[in-house]
Amino acid sequence: MTEPAPSAVRIDLPDGRKVTHRDVAANGARFHIAEAGDGPLVLLLHGFPQFWWTWRHQLAALADAGYRAVAMDLRGVGGSDRTPRGYDPANLALDVTGVIRSLGEPDAALVGHDLGGYLAWTAAAMRPKLVRRLAVVSMPHPRRWRAAMLRDARQTAASSYIWGFQRPWLPERQLVADEGALVGRLIRDWSGPRPPEDETVETYRRAMCIPSTAHCSIEPYRWLVRSLARPDGVQFYRRMKRPVRVPTLHLHGSLDPVTRTRSAAGSGEYVEAPYRWRLFDGLGHFPHEEDPAVFSSELISWLKDPEPDR
Repeated sequence: MTEPAPSAVRIDLPDGRKVTHRDVAANGARFHIAEAGDGPLVLLLHGFPQFWWTWRHQLAALADAGYRAVAMDLRGVGGSDRTPRGYDPANLALDVTGVIRSLGEPDAALVGHDLGGYLAWTAAAMRPKLVRRLAVVSMPHPRRWRAAMLRDARQTAASSYIWGFQRPWLPERQLVADEGALVGRLIRDWSGPRPPEDETVETYRRAMCIPSTAHCSIEPYRWLVRSLARPDGVQFYRRMKRPVRVPTLHLHGSLDPVTRTRSAAGSGEYVEAPYRWRLFDGLGHFPHEEDPAVFSSELISWLKDPEPDR
């Protein structure tokens, strides 16, 4: 395993507010977490091409609202272990539920964006007793994702980067070339009309250039595509028929160019519990970063709502 550079990912929040950085063991690996606040656990899962820092605004907002907010780096990213194997969604979801146990909590509200959202859906189906509530951002249910990728030509085109990841070695080299310039282009292209600041983009570029991160970031997407017709993939998607039985909040940007609204909408058919769909007008693939105040308000109001089906 390659040891990550701590200075690139063990950073404070933009306003200088401190978060607690530490490592926890789960599912045979070591995971870096950033933590703020006390109260019921809210575990935040990042997507591609990011790391825990994507939740910097929500960590502060959730802590102020009375929650124990924890953002973890997924396997192979940020300050977490880069292992040679284990990047299929079932194992990555066990990483997530293992971190909940390692934090000494009986359960957590899971909040996941992009790939983190895919894993949040998976964890809620596989380990329902450990998931108190579920909030998913910019990602359909795994079975909806599979159907859209196979049957919707527009979604297939929007996900062209995923198909490009199937090539050996070249995608990794492209991600780290010119000090991670491609990472910056992807984040800007996938955002709505409120582009990220240059300093934000630089933070993500530096994190991607930590040795082995690019390869590990791509591996989950390679599994998702290559397993579509393989027995292990068929078995996984069959397991995902199991309904989610916790209150679920589904958040999406109306201008998301990566995951079409049509692909995400309808995921509620896999939820046998209160399900709330919220479309953010004028936002792209990163609503939690593009308009953090509105996003955090929506999330916290839902977390505090004792009757979320209203």
